[in-house]
Amino acid sequence: MDFKRLICFVLVLLSLEVVYSQQSNANILVFSKTEAFRHKSIPTGIKFMTELAKKNNWKISFSEDSNDFKEENLKQYNVLVFLNTTGDLFDENQKKTIKKYMASGKGFVGIHAASNTEMQWPWFTEMIGATFKDHPKVQNAKLYIDKSSEHPAINHLKDTEVFKDEWYNFLKPVGKHVNVLASLDEDSYEGKKMNTDNHPITWYHHYDGGRVFYTGMGHTNEIYNNSRFEKLIQGAILWAADMEQIKKLSTKKWTHLLEGDYTKNWDVFIGAPHASVKGLDHVDPKSDGKNAEPLGLNNDPKNVFTFKKENGENVLHVSGEIYGALTSKQEYENYHLKLQFKWGEQVWEPRLTRKRDSGILYHCHGSYTAFWNVWMASQEFQVQETDVGDYYGLVDVLIDIPSEKEEGEKEFIYSKTGTLNPYSSVERFPLNHCNKAFDNEKDRGEWNTLELICFEGTSLHVVNGKVVMVLYNSKYKNAENQIVPLTKGRIQIQSEAAEVYYKDVQIKSINRIPKKFKKQLN
Repeated sequence: MDFKRLICFVLVLLSLEVVYSQQSNANILVFSKTEAFRHKSIPTGIKFMTELAKKNNWKISFSEDSNDFKEENLKQYNVLVFLNTTGDLFDENQKKTIKKYMASGKGFVGIHAASNTEMQWPWFTEMIGATFKDHPKVQNAKLYIDKSSEHPAINHLKDTEVFKDEWYNFLKPVGKHVNVLASLDEDSYEGKKMNTDNHPITWYHHYDGGRVFYTGMGHTNEIYNNSRFEKLIQGAILWAADMEQIKKLSTKKWTHLLEGDYTKNWDVFIGAPHASVKGLDHVDPKSDGKNAEPLGLNNDPKNVFTFKKENGENVLHVSGEIYGALTSKQEYENYHLKLQFKWGEQVWEPRLTRKRDSGILYHCHGSYTAFWNVWMASQEFQVQETDVGDYYGLVDVLIDIPSEKEEGEKEFIYSKTGTLNPYSSVERFPLNHCNKAFDNEKDRGEWNTLELICFEGTSLHVVNGKVVMVLYNSKYKNAENQIVPLTKGRIQIQSEAAEVYYKDVQIKSINRIPKKFKKQLN
């Protein structure tokens, strides 16, 4: 190898090392301000976080100043750690900044009294997952560890563990939207309890665009010298920073997402009731279904989404009465999704005279209310009568589709041999919509099989075994106004003013486009 080639080779290695170090580094802001009870262990916790950051080569900053919660300052961090914060800490502008920060895909780790913070701010208490009520004296307790997710925060723990700490009771049961990692055995300690067989104390979830982890542990000085607790917080931060992931799907077996307790796989988000909706209090008489206050997370008083048995099968019934989304609790990347759907008969305002409509949103990210106050920013596999398989882009996404437009027509149609045209929901032009190649939907009332295949930015829309569209180079415009790849996210099934049924929802991981569909690629 000559000298010039050697220099080039070394420079490439160095550049790769820089990229790797940038990708593998966390930048953390630890916030420990208190306006109520102040834990004596906060200095020990700060020392603990300092040493943990040093071990992991993380950047770390500490603050007790709410004025640090400005957009220009927060955007440098990818994880916020609330270390025994208490009380009301933020003004309205700072609250907006935190919400925007989380919507941009950042992470949050709450330790112990983080659940005793901003207790009158519904968005925050929902983000944490529970609100502090009271506690017994410090003592040992048995914890049951749910290792099924293989979350990096608890992989090192046994199925049962004993810790000594101050064990929180919460005002209400912990939110259904969280994924519980550790629960207390209330028979293992004395004093105040929630008197329930299900007393979660550590959990994680995706919330309004961000990754959230909370543990009720962290009261005593001693807990910060416990190596098991150290590994728990280390794993929490790595996950919150999107540097380590939870259990991946099998590439060999399908995971059924409607089996058993659906709340383990799905959340419900309900939008703004249309003015015509009956039987609810405080419906905005001017609401068109998208310009009023949404009902929110897992608040479905009209049972828009219900699960039932039909001929021995688990079936999701979507009434369509209010715009809404059945939202996967997990993010997915490089997967094959397969499901069946059929139309019902009922239609609702504001689409009484229009085609029956639903949709499968994928690579969903950002706020729950990004589009029409009810759906996340996403790519869409359209599910609409005679238009099943069309593409729409919501909010901030872009994609390239081989397509053509016949003379005199306004809309483009997918064509395998067409020009690779850009589609964008960021600007008015290019368009954010492309029609599928042909209609392969069955008659109303019959079950259709839909498949969505996503791999490294390419996606295929498959209707009843036929590929009706192939899409390339999935991207989105991030919080820094950069156009970057979009290859993963949550999945949403829409309620959009029409009755529809779904069943046999299955998903599995893929490491390449399935062989039977490869010939459809350019």
